[in-house]
Amino acid sequence: MLKHACAVAQRAGLDLRFSADGTLVLAGDGMELCGDFSRMLPRVKQGRLQQELLVRAARLKGVEHPTAVDATAGLGEDSFLLAAAGFEVTLFEHNPVTAALLRDALSHAGDDPRLAEVAGRMRLVEADSVAALPHIEPAPDLVLLDPMFPAKQKSGIAKKKLQMLQRLELPCATEEELLEAALSAGPRKVVIKRPLKGPHLAGKKPSYTLEGKVIRYDCLVLPRS
Repeated sequence: MLKHACAVAQRAGLDLRFSADGTLVLAGDGMELCGDFSRMLPRVKQGRLQQELLVRAARLKGVEHPTAVDATAGLGEDSFLLAAAGFEVTLFEHNPVTAALLRDALSHAGDDPRLAEVAGRMRLVEADSVAALPHIEPAPDLVLLDPMFPAKQKSGIAKKKLQMLQRLELPCATEEELLEAALSAGPRKVVIKRPLKGPHLAGKKPSYTLEGKVIRYDCLVLPRS
């Protein structure tokens, strides 16, 4: 898997390699990008986690052991928040380079006593979620969708690092296909991360919306049989 990921990175003019401390990094344009869940620690502290907009959007009533699918996992930070909030999270990432960075981050997190419990509730699947979601059993309680924002939604170093990932992106499903796949999994709720002023995904009006300063979460609440 890693050999294939390295080849994909090279074709994009980037270098996937291990740093001196054993962390897998994506290097290019004078920058390095890696997965690192330790930087999430301030956000999952007691009293802070429940204020996170995503955690508020993901709340479910009457579910003791909630499950979630992050259909567009990226480097897994949103999944980490859900796992910290008690969800068992399956992360789908179809890009081999991003998946390699995420797998390395999860491995390091499993060895860190501060992160291991949360990371233990996260399972990475390197696959296309659009193809997999209709066949997931049992149905997850929540599906999270985060179609990658255009680079103009970011600024500075964050924008440049996002552009590195965008150079790697494989052809993706249309918005309609992504939403249809999420709905076909039969969840209680679909949560969609969007730019604050962006259109609804596939034009689907949400049941309700939670807004932050630059992003919002559109929430579709669905009946369960």
